[in-house]
Amino acid sequence: MTYTPPIRDLLFVLEEIAGIGEIAKLPGCGDATADLVESVVEEAGKFAAGILAPLNRIGDEQGTRLDNGVVRTAEGFRDAYAKFTDAGWNGVPFEPEHGGQGLPWALAAATQEMMTSANMAFGLCPLLTQGAVELLQAHGSPEQKRTYLPNLIHGRWSGTMNLTEPQAGSDVGAVRTRAVRDGDRYRITGQKIFITYGDHDMADNIVHMVLARTPGAPPGVKGISLFIVPKFHVAADGKLGGRNDLRCVALEHKLGIRGSPTAVLAFGDNEGAIGELIGEENRGIEYMFTMMNNARLSVGIEGLAIAERAYQQARDYARTRIQSRAADGADPKPVPIIRHPDVRRMLMTMRSQTEAMRALVGFTAGTIDRAKRHPDAAERSRHQAMVELLIPVVKAWCTDTGCAVASMAIQVHGGLGFIESTGVAQHFRDARITPIYEGTNGIQAIDLVSRKLARDGGAAMHVLIGIMKLTVEAADSGEDGQFLATRLGQAVEHLSSATDSLVSTMQRNKMAALAVASPYLALVGTVAGGWLLAKSALAARRRGPAAADYLAAKEGVARFYAASLLPQAAGLSAAVLSGGDTTLAFSEDQF
Repeated sequence: MTYTPPIRDLLFVLEEIAGIGEIAKLPGCGDATADLVESVVEEAGKFAAGILAPLNRIGDEQGTRLDNGVVRTAEGFRDAYAKFTDAGWNGVPFEPEHGGQGLPWALAAATQEMMTSANMAFGLCPLLTQGAVELLQAHGSPEQKRTYLPNLIHGRWSGTMNLTEPQAGSDVGAVRTRAVRDGDRYRITGQKIFITYGDHDMADNIVHMVLARTPGAPPGVKGISLFIVPKFHVAADGKLGGRNDLRCVALEHKLGIRGSPTAVLAFGDNEGAIGELIGEENRGIEYMFTMMNNARLSVGIEGLAIAERAYQQARDYARTRIQSRAADGADPKPVPIIRHPDVRRMLMTMRSQTEAMRALVGFTAGTIDRAKRHPDAAERSRHQAMVELLIPVVKAWCTDTGCAVASMAIQVHGGLGFIESTGVAQHFRDARITPIYEGTNGIQAIDLVSRKLARDGGAAMHVLIGIMKLTVEAADSGEDGQFLATRLGQAVEHLSSATDSLVSTMQRNKMAALAVASPYLALVGTVAGGWLLAKSALAARRRGPAAADYLAAKEGVARFYAASLLPQAAGLSAAVLSGGDTTLAFSEDQF
């Protein structure tokens, strides 16, 4: 159950897919030299493997507990968090002005993958703090930035996202938590559920980002405002004061991520929790989307991270588990199960999908850096459009695939995979929340189709398709290249025709279009994965004979994906082209 950070592959993706060398030339990214990038990735890997990974099983077994109003994390978590923040890992991508390191998001994504692979339950705490920092950077007042950002970026204080209520899950417009003005502040009353790290013992303060409704606000999402509600009051000089009027009333008992406290929070049992308005009233959803989109990228990274951890454990088990003779009869004795063809198929599926996810995350994170840092406004806008297109795909496709890979790891272990003592079941249990987090994957598919496709008639998607076709053209040389080019070219054409069909269906029958939104998102992810693996194979080919075994494996992974997984594009496209009419044909009472 050890974890080996995939340093070489992370550096390859940073260099060849994210384009870290180009990113380093952008304003504010000059410190991201090749030597520094390599050093950061290596040190993050050491921290993840040496400090966080040993706590993964402990967190799962011990969980968290609410002890006389105090939430206590599992043994070792508090000390590990102190080491994490003191080493500066919490502030990798943030501005030096407030104590961050000012490094690219692409590099931060690589470090985040390793921390999450090592211990997803632990990694959820900095994940949410990171989102709170992004939110305040974008929408906080100068005073709010001075007060909260230095401590959040360091990690002395952690952040949370408070949306969900018992009657308001994905329907955020149904929020009932109230915020009543009291001078220049607000008093918050209500209850929030499913609040990850809503209370814990690792940070000195917890800064809650809370959606609430002011008196007389319009109904639905147009009447939601956003507030900063700290666990402990913060004085004008930045020092902590007394306890705010909020408390953790319960911790959820969960399928997985048991080392992460998921809290039920009560605001305003007495006179109301004191909160500060962010921005203007009734614009809370707009502001919160900054945090949510950051979290959606991070949750996609969780799917990738768990897949990597599950693949490693399945591979190591398959190398050592002796069972049955080889099918070719060459060896009369039982052999390691990695020699059996179907086990190899599973391992190759897991590895190729994991590498495809890593490439997609790297490409998206690199695009985020360009959207934030490029000196030309038109280029920033172009890259931002690509980021917005890809975020729902990263979130949904990577988490669905991460669950599938974690499930396949259990299958490789056979009956022992179903037994908790092997540890492989934990990966599946931990991964299963990710398709639900930050807007279910069905919501991500709806966002992709009803917002991203509909707003420009598929123009941004066709820009991406055009980039994919450049890789098809570049790959079309030699026998291996022609195979990749042919398979990828066919898949890209399926994506192109499905996109055009879906845009047309949206205009004709929105319900029918949304009925096939999830197959469409799966199609985009599957084709994007094949494209980026082909791109990786071309990059490996350009590097020549150096590290020949590793580079040859890059081509082997791309060929396997093209042969075994890209053909799924035809079926997914066919489902999209059906228009969803069969999905809607059933009456409600026929279910």
